[in-house]
Amino acid sequence: MSDARPILFFDSGVGGLSIAGPARAVLPSAPFVYVADSAGFPYGEKTEAEIAARVPTLLGRLAERYHPRLIVIACNTASTIALPAVRAALDLPVVGTVPAIKPAAAMSGTRTIGVLGTRATVRQAYVDDLAAKFGGDCRVIRHGSAELVELAEAKLRGETLAPESFTAVLDGLFGQEGGEQIDVIVNACTHFPLVEAELAAAAPHAVRFVDGGPGIARRIAFLTQGQDWPADPGEGVAVFTRPGEREEALRPGLAARGFTRIEAL
Repeated sequence: MSDARPILFFDSGVGGLSIAGPARAVLPSAPFVYVADSAGFPYGEKTEAEIAARVPTLLGRLAERYHPRLIVIACNTASTIALPAVRAALDLPVVGTVPAIKPAAAMSGTRTIGVLGTRATVRQAYVDDLAAKFGGDCRVIRHGSAELVELAEAKLRGETLAPESFTAVLDGLFGQEGGEQIDVIVNACTHFPLVEAELAAAAPHAVRFVDGGPGIARRIAFLTQGQDWPADPGEGVAVFTRPGEREEALRPGLAARGFTRIEAL
């Protein structure tokens, strides 16, 4: 029997598209709803208390409206702060996004990895725990960037990006003590894989990037295995909490990723 309940992806902006893309590749028949909390954007500059209060409330409203079979918090900042509260509040599977320090440590030859995230993410104790558990023999250098979030949003709006902007962001990693040894960078914000090509071009030497998208796609597939899907997933739905000119400019980029219907919450 066909089951039209969607998978719902949630982020403050368009970053979660880097999670939805790999998920669509492994679950092509799944209906997708993508939610950008444009009224709360950007999360990386908010306090932990603001995010902890906002995210569970919003996801409760979204669950009532769209009746998803599974929710993906496709945002590192929201996941590291609000994931336990969301799971406690909702009676359905909730998948979070955490910095991919484990695979980065496995890949690194120099045992020096960079963690590039929002300021709210890189200061979390959760990142300390991941670094200690999976990268105990590595030097883990962190840098929080609000600018890179805005650059990713601008790219999806079709704006021209200055290469020196990415050089300046990476200087925050490579310019720290031992930074010249970095050979793997964790894109610890879901926005950042959207500009990975620009980051790679701006890096002072060859470096590999890793993010959580493929692993989360595998987790979603595992949690939904054996479930029924509709014969036609229909058009993807993109939802904004405060639609405006910036959000309207995202329409072509969203449509290119399968989200052709725009709604407001």
